[in-house]
Amino acid sequence: MKYKNGNGANLGFENKLWEMADKLRGHMDASEYKHVVLGLIFLKYISDAFQAKYRQLEAAKETEYTDPEDRDEYAAANIFWVPKVARWAKLQTSAKQPTIGKLVDDAMVAIEKENPKLKGVLSYPL
Repeated sequence: MKYKNGNGANLGFENKLWEMADKLRGHMDASEYKHVVLGLIFLKYISDAFQAKYRQLEAAKETEYTDPEDRDEYAAANIFWVPKVARWAKLQTSAKQPTIGKLVDDAMVAIEKENPKLKGVLSYPL
């Protein structure tokens, strides 16, 4: 996905998301497709924010006595807590498995369970 006018941001993962979305498009109904694609984009977005804060806390662990696994550190920065089972790196290593759909669904449920603000937002009836 290239931007002709040069005004679009390139964050580095757009092409990968586009490829994934394009592959899914022919295999499911459009009404279901939008939930999957928007869910993946949301999952990537909160995972990136979480991971950036995680790295920051990890780097300051020795001098500021921070704990990268302390959910209060993320709440203080207004970042959603992402449980280990739902972290993008974990999902990425499982991407080629036939159970990836279930893993993504489970990740969404885990994120929703750990973040009361998201209760009833991420899951949808199939």
